[in-house]
Amino acid sequence: MGIRHYLKDIARGKDGARALTRDQAADLMGQVLDGTASDLEVGAFCVAMRIKAETPQEMAGFLDAVHARLEMLPASTRPLIVLPSYNGARKLPVLTPLLALLLAQRGWPVLVHGNSTEERRASSQDVLAALDINALTTLEEIESGQVAFAPTALLLPGLARLLDVRRTLGLRNSAHSLVKLMDPLAPVAGDSLIVSSYTHPEYALSMAETIALTGLDALLLRGTEGEPVADPRRTPQMDGYQAGRGHRVQEAQEGPLTALPQLPSDISAASTADYIRAVMAGTLPVPTPIALQVDHICQLAEKI
Repeated sequence: MGIRHYLKDIARGKDGARALTRDQAADLMGQVLDGTASDLEVGAFCVAMRIKAETPQEMAGFLDAVHARLEMLPASTRPLIVLPSYNGARKLPVLTPLLALLLAQRGWPVLVHGNSTEERRASSQDVLAALDINALTTLEEIESGQVAFAPTALLLPGLARLLDVRRTLGLRNSAHSLVKLMDPLAPVAGDSLIVSSYTHPEYALSMAETIALTGLDALLLRGTEGEPVADPRRTPQMDGYQAGRGHRVQEAQEGPLTALPQLPSDISAASTADYIRAVMAGTLPVPTPIALQVDHICQLAEKI
């Protein structure tokens, strides 16, 4: 049937649009991911949802479609820590790889997944490559104490194609939110903890409601420039979720900053990798907000 009949509901403007049910959203997204919708329909869908904004029910349906189509990633022996990394460095060094290595040091299997959507930014993939951790070419079990990077196209090619629509339209679309909640172990019902982040405060509630609807185990925080790592300068609020049930695990740091961590001014992949090596070697301290985040992630993962 195509997605034209869904467009009639969602593309009536901010005030006239009607929300889809979870099942309808899953059907729509499934057609987009499978490539059965035309390029024109996909573009219309992206713009319509950008204007209307996704409801939690729609996001849950979109996730259902994604999880039904993911390539099979074998479950790990311990809960897999999942770090979606899609924004990269803009003003600060991208420290998602540092978070990943600190978690692996504590014995957890860690999967970073991403897709370059910002050509002028250093990405986690770039930094990990500089640390001699190259992208996977085939899906394999992530071992305890291992950090692996999976390109989005390896997990779900249709989702990578949807992310790339941004290069044509110049706008983010629903895929950029989906990847932050995606569970790569959903097809095998494996244990995982998703470290999810939001940039704008208004997304905190909708993401929390989507996590509740889908029953995810997760840590949700306001990330650093869209990355799932705590701002190294100021501790953000963090909420933990167990099977979709949320609770506050960390209050946001208030008041003026009394000290700043020693961060590299050069945010290139090579410079960031050098900084991470120094932190992992103990030459430089772990920034307190990131150390706290590691503790909270470990505590949540232990309860899965």
